[in-house]
Amino acid sequence: MIKSMTGYGMAKGSSDKLDITVELRSVNNRYLDCSVRIPRVYTCLEDAIKARVQRSISRGKVDVYITIDASRADDVVIAVNEPVADAYMAALTALAGRYGIENDITACSLAKMQDVLAVTKAETDIKKLGEDIELILDSALRDFDSMRVREGEKLYEDISSRADEVERLVGLAEERSPQSVAEYREKLEARLRETLEGISVDEGRLLTEAAIFADKVAVAEETVRLRSHVSQLRDMLKSSEPVGRKLDFLVQEFNREANTIGSKGNDLAMARIVVDLKAEIEKIREQIQNVE
Repeated sequence: MIKSMTGYGMAKGSSDKLDITVELRSVNNRYLDCSVRIPRVYTCLEDAIKARVQRSISRGKVDVYITIDASRADDVVIAVNEPVADAYMAALTALAGRYGIENDITACSLAKMQDVLAVTKAETDIKKLGEDIELILDSALRDFDSMRVREGEKLYEDISSRADEVERLVGLAEERSPQSVAEYREKLEARLRETLEGISVDEGRLLTEAAIFADKVAVAEETVRLRSHVSQLRDMLKSSEPVGRKLDFLVQEFNREANTIGSKGNDLAMARIVVDLKAEIEKIREQIQNVE
């Protein structure tokens, strides 16, 4: 069954007390265009995320939003800069001895000295974080895909109903074509007789030439090809593979046959059929722009 290019999916999870949210949004696009929004410190994971998206999606403009909340993480590390602390202690001890004063240095007072304590953040295990993000991304992709399938079902129903209407109009064109050819032949014979009035002409030859020219307005070949195209369309709609581009090319063939029928048509009834036919084909083309 076909899938829509338009979809939305979301999933949440965690990695070492980091809360992770992954969202995917997509709209129509001729090719796959994937962009990833992730905190700058983790941009090294962007290529792996894009590769994972590409394995699931073949067409569309896809935006992946990854939010990482570190508010729960115990990632602050306070370390003692021992060389600096040792230097302060040595200097203060020497100062007390030199001037005979009490050395009342405490841990708290030493800690207040510049650069004695260093506050840093614990290093994140990027490899593990990347693996956890990909697992959450997979969940978001499943949610995203289920929405595209639902939208695809609606597209399938609409395109199928319009394909039925195309077949009905093709049937009308097939019914009208013999009458159109006969009427055209009669008009052509009358004009030939009027033009050749007073000239000796073989009656059989005149009728044959009129029939040959009249046969050029027959649309049997075009209607047969249109029915074949409709059959191909239905087969593609049932495919589990991405068929959006193929459908786009196929509908171009629909238009080509309809235009040929229109150029051959030589009466008002056929012209009306062709107008309705092209309108339905255009509606199919519009819907196919949404198919992956």
